[in-house]
Amino acid sequence: MKILVANDDGYLAPGLEALVQVCREFGTVEVVAPEQNASGTSNALTLSRPLSVLTAPNGFHYINGTPSDCVHVALTGLMSERPDLVVSGINNGANMGDDTIYSGTVAAAMEGLLFGIPSIAFSLVGRGWPHLDAVADAARLVLADVLTKPRSVTQPWLLNVNIPGRADAASLPRQVTRLGRRHMSEPVIRQTNPRGEPIYWIGPAGDAREAGEGTDFYALAQGRISITPLQVDLTDHARLAGWADMLGTGQHGQ
Repeated sequence: MKILVANDDGYLAPGLEALVQVCREFGTVEVVAPEQNASGTSNALTLSRPLSVLTAPNGFHYINGTPSDCVHVALTGLMSERPDLVVSGINNGANMGDDTIYSGTVAAAMEGLLFGIPSIAFSLVGRGWPHLDAVADAARLVLADVLTKPRSVTQPWLLNVNIPGRADAASLPRQVTRLGRRHMSEPVIRQTNPRGEPIYWIGPAGDAREAGEGTDFYALAQGRISITPLQVDLTDHARLAGWADMLGTGQHGQ
């Protein structure tokens, strides 16, 4: 099996090294990761300048671009053969609910999905890599089940996995979940630069507002590993007919 590993924390991140070691138990691994931390870049591709691909002493490739750049370049020219799986992470922090829209970790995996390759995004729920070894063990067990157990799910697919940063992470129960929702972000933080000009920092994420049973937020609150199947389709299917009637088109996509 050929596995492409990426992330959004950068090629020097401890979570990337931990995930690579896990993936090497399942096949041949190639790493293409951002040169610097690229958290919050979502699915952005760099179109206004060329990208450089460099190789670290440990063999990891790194690119001066986004997580999506890394997977895109890997799949369209860097790799000599198409991988069987794209894996992203292990991220330093959770990617749940609305956060998945902004997440570079999820975006890297989604880029694999866009190319028709099964993909998984792994995130550690906690900051500063607490109990990373245990979280990596939990990721190993998820990978083993996904890759070896019979599936009724047709390919391609994308899983968003959030693992609590706990010493017992590998023994925690798992739950297949849906995305929850958050309140709006806190207000921007206004400061002044040395020239007296106003600058703004994006405020912290809001609290969870839809965190009921079945959501990723609920699973983590119950001490479980959350596994959320994701898709690319953003179509508001439930309102297609209403918009068609209002705009007088007389038809809508099925």
